[in-house]
Amino acid sequence: MEAGQSTNVGKKRPAASDVSHNLNGQRLGRKGRDTRDRIIAAAREIVDADDGTVLTLSEVARRANLRMASLYVYFADLSELLQAMLDPVMAEAETSYLCLLRTPWEQDSLADDVQQFVHGFYAFWQRNSGILHLRNTMADRKDRLMTSQRINAARPVIDMLVVQMGYDPAQRGSSAVGMATVLYMGFERAVNIATDRHFGDAMEGQFAPDVKHYLDAVSRLFEVAITDMRLATTA
Repeated sequence: MEAGQSTNVGKKRPAASDVSHNLNGQRLGRKGRDTRDRIIAAAREIVDADDGTVLTLSEVARRANLRMASLYVYFADLSELLQAMLDPVMAEAETSYLCLLRTPWEQDSLADDVQQFVHGFYAFWQRNSGILHLRNTMADRKDRLMTSQRINAARPVIDMLVVQMGYDPAQRGSSAVGMATVLYMGFERAVNIATDRHFGDAMEGQFAPDVKHYLDAVSRLFEVAITDMRLATTA
């Protein structure tokens, strides 16, 4: 597959149908939907407040003015609740940065195209840093649902980077897939640190991320790696 060739890799799937039943199998009417939405809103409020409050189901129930038994009608555990919170967040990924990967990056404008993508991804993380950091923390603790969510968020980016390099992402053992995977992993980690509002506190002033330098460095790495892989296809 040649660099610049159009592709449907990572094409956004249709949005999942709205949840129609609670965990007891009862169809959700307006009241049920409102209650479910109230639970999600209370959880997002806790995450976004960033005031040291730990996100727990009991705290969510308290803020949503519900009994725990009522909350469990809608969510079996914290992972399921976090997944429901992430659904609308990840729907933003298309317009924030995925759409920038779908357009072929010509070599003459590669530096600008890469910078636009890098800054779009960073802005997405900055807007949703609380919930994305929580997802990654739970994934690092081997939470299966959050691990799956994190992988599914990464896969289309990696696949489309491979296409930009001029390779087929279906060839999972190729050097391009390896390069794109390493690039993404390092990029996500850099953005994770740059958007972590407590990282500087934890380091007690020993280290403070310089966002501009981070993003410039990442952009340059993407540009060099993509160029190198494109040259390899013509060697």
